[in-house]
Amino acid sequence: MNPTVRVIPTGTRSTSKQGLDQFEGVSAQSVGAVGLCAHLLAIPPGARAKAHRHSGHETAIYVIEGETEVWFGEDLASHAVAVAGDFVYIPPGVPHVPVNTSDTAWARALVARTDPNEQESVELLPHLDELPHLTGER
Repeated sequence: MNPTVRVIPTGTRSTSKQGLDQFEGVSAQSVGAVGLCAHLLAIPPGARAKAHRHSGHETAIYVIEGETEVWFGEDLASHAVAVAGDFVYIPPGVPHVPVNTSDTAWARALVARTDPNEQESVELLPHLDELPHLTGER
């Protein structure tokens, strides 16, 4: 097969293993990518992902709209806030949870990962999902 440029219209919406809406973009499945995937992510007001990590793969996120908190690290004890226009880098294997703390506004982001198979490297961490700072029981 000759390499060629492909234009992918915003794809079909699906729910990721992490429990969030995503819209298909570039991946091994959509275009035969061999080193990356990129897709759009939408987090409804008040929603969050399931605790997870991406074993062996880096993630870069560009926040298009809204604001999210990201809990990360051992016991998800570290915290950062990302707003529209910010980039977020998540190293391979780092546990994390993005949270949309707004009651009214969606958060939307472009997510790129060094895993061309999109969901292959997702490892859910259910033992972290009930931590008090994630459930509002502060």
